[in-house]
Amino acid sequence: MRSRVDVQDVRPSRVHRPSDLLALTLTAVLAVLVVILATYAQNTTTGVAEDVQGFATLLRRILFVPVNVLVGITTVVVPIAVLTELALRRLGRQLLQAVAAAVAAMLLVAALYWVFLTFGSDELVQGLSVRLGGQWTLTIPEYTAMLTALLTVAGPRSRRRSVAWSWNLLWLTTGVVVITAAVSLAGLGLALLVGRVAGLGVRYLGGVDPERAYGSALLAGIRRAGVEPATVVRVPDPVIEADRTPATVDALAMLPAPTPSQRALVEASGDRVYDVATDDGRHLDLIVFDGDRQVVGMLTRLWRSLRLRGLEGRSALSLRRATERAALLSYAARAAGVRTPQLLSIAEAEDSMLLLQESTDAAVPLSDVPTQDIDDEVLHAIWEQLSLAHAAGIAHRALTSDAILVERRPDAPRVWITAWEQGDVASSDLARRMDTMQLIALLALRVGAGRAVGSAAEMLPAADIQAIGPLLQTVALPRRTREEMRAHKEVLAELRSALVARLPEADVQPEQLVRFGARTLLTIVLTIVAVFAVLASVNVSQIGPVLAASDWRYSALAFALGLVTLLGAALAFVAFSPVRLPIWRATLVQTAATFVALAAPAGIGPAALNLRMLTRRGVSASLAGATVALVQVSQFVTTLLLLLVLTVTSGVQSPASFSVPPAALIVLGVVAAAVGIALLFPGVRTWAQRRIGPTVRQTLPRLIEVIGQPWRLALALGGNVLMTMGYVLAFDATLAALGQKASLVQVALVFLTGNTAGSVIPTPGGIGTVEGALALGLSTIAGVNPGVAGTVALLFRLLTFWLRIPLGWLAMRYLTRDGEL
Repeated sequence: MRSRVDVQDVRPSRVHRPSDLLALTLTAVLAVLVVILATYAQNTTTGVAEDVQGFATLLRRILFVPVNVLVGITTVVVPIAVLTELALRRLGRQLLQAVAAAVAAMLLVAALYWVFLTFGSDELVQGLSVRLGGQWTLTIPEYTAMLTALLTVAGPRSRRRSVAWSWNLLWLTTGVVVITAAVSLAGLGLALLVGRVAGLGVRYLGGVDPERAYGSALLAGIRRAGVEPATVVRVPDPVIEADRTPATVDALAMLPAPTPSQRALVEASGDRVYDVATDDGRHLDLIVFDGDRQVVGMLTRLWRSLRLRGLEGRSALSLRRATERAALLSYAARAAGVRTPQLLSIAEAEDSMLLLQESTDAAVPLSDVPTQDIDDEVLHAIWEQLSLAHAAGIAHRALTSDAILVERRPDAPRVWITAWEQGDVASSDLARRMDTMQLIALLALRVGAGRAVGSAAEMLPAADIQAIGPLLQTVALPRRTREEMRAHKEVLAELRSALVARLPEADVQPEQLVRFGARTLLTIVLTIVAVFAVLASVNVSQIGPVLAASDWRYSALAFALGLVTLLGAALAFVAFSPVRLPIWRATLVQTAATFVALAAPAGIGPAALNLRMLTRRGVSASLAGATVALVQVSQFVTTLLLLLVLTVTSGVQSPASFSVPPAALIVLGVVAAAVGIALLFPGVRTWAQRRIGPTVRQTLPRLIEVIGQPWRLALALGGNVLMTMGYVLAFDATLAALGQKASLVQVALVFLTGNTAGSVIPTPGGIGTVEGALALGLSTIAGVNPGVAGTVALLFRLLTFWLRIPLGWLAMRYLTRDGEL
């Protein structure tokens, strides 16, 4: 063993661990949940407190001195012991951070006292209170929060003896004060969480001493891996290069320049990399997985696995499992004949895992190879290596220009594929298709779309090339390639054109890969807000008597009329369909759409299922889209015409009989004038044409074709009238069920307004928006009492939306099993 090894490293003095930030966020969320629970489960918490009150009073009398002594010892002796140990270990900065965290926790508790007593509801205050001296007293024990924050910053209990027994003493004290009912359970839980928030916040902002393997620990790990190092040299990475402290800058200046392959390994893996030289002149690559960095990688992979369909493998939940997965992929790829650096051994040191592998110093990353040097031999060698992996069922999942290395040799180029950490063995067909798509996109950025597709076509079956067309999307690319593609947005379009030019039958329409995006998240948030708004506006004391006095016969009629609307929608769909559709099947599709409405904004569910039914019956995507658009446009036009007919035939002769407030007419006039003025500007007209133009261009040819068949127009008109009037009459029957009256025109106006609001605001099925708009319309247009109007709106939605969902689920299962959808 060498007496001295030359180690050139950069060790940060403090590390800001992402795991602390994650724990801080989760703890803050738990604290909010405790406050909500104390407020809305206040009867439960109060009942528990009163149940133990008599026993707790007796227990406090018996244990008065011991409990106070225990609290005093915990409050005074624990901080002194912990801070003394930190001082003896010469951890001055950590000592100051522990004191700062304790002070911050006490200030947070004081702030919560003031906020709850000043702005909190009576339910919240009582939920956090305990009965002392015959009255409820708000209790959030400051000493608990203070000690929790101090111990959180003081260090792990496995390395600090005083911290270990201090936590035990704190939990003992906590149990005693809960048993004696000296504090409320919710208040005690909130104090513990506030202390953790303060401690984790100070620990993240101030940083902690790194627990990674450095220096002697790193050398010991290398030796455990079976290698005696002569020199160990750190390869600079973006993390340490971003640290501009003087010590780090000086240490970086002393490091030798890395080789291109080492720099590529750092970029591809995102971990610490070292060049390990041995006495016999060998150079090995050492990859160090750190526990604190693993948290960030795990969260990134977990997020992509949740958001994207089948693109990401299982996210490793621990440092050891991540290391074992990387080793497994490396061994599997090597066994499949893929040229990848041979993994020599694995070792553990501190909070790090070490992977020692052969070096590829003679190779350079694809990103560093000049375009003119990437000839057909290089392209064929790249595809050959990926084909070997896929033949063994292995997917890489993160093919970037840093993961592919090229080594020039006199006879033929050699290609290496590295960084298998995110790969999969026994991978799915989709994962391998994604690899092919990523590599084609990567090569297109380097040599152009035509050569990239041509090289793939020479090495892969035509079916494999054709299958990647729908996957050519930026979101499915690795981060490095995604950034390059955003800087050259034309490359994806060129790729699709080159693919169609070589394989005319290839489908390049993008496949739905993203499970949810910003619109979906907005929809979820709006739905939650809408549900809470509806529930908060429901006055059970008013609704109960109204429902008790309602006429169930009219409710049954409203439910039946709601089912009739499905037949009307089916008739319009059949009328415009370019292929023959059975009315019964079309009606089942509209019924299934009532189930889909739970997850799609109003109007989107029927359109999606209509489109699916047409494409399953052999209609082209463009013709099916035009048909569905024509159905929606016809429904809109029919609704406007029907409203006009109702207005005329109802004998409305004055604004008073129409019951529309003059203010509403003024608002409509102002809106119409604003729209007219806006259309005077060329930019607005261009935007409107861009939004409306595609729909017009889609529907106009199909409309011209339908006009030549009058029976189709009549059937579509009848179906749309049946659908709209079914809803209007169902709404009118709901009013009658609750003993309310309104003219048919007023009912139609209210319904159409509410239905439009549900289509404009993207909540699933218009939940919340439709109810609110219907209630507002009834109270303003029809003059119904606001409380009763809300009840009418809720009953109508129950009869025409919620009760149809089980039928929609049955229809969906039947049509799916039958191959219709």
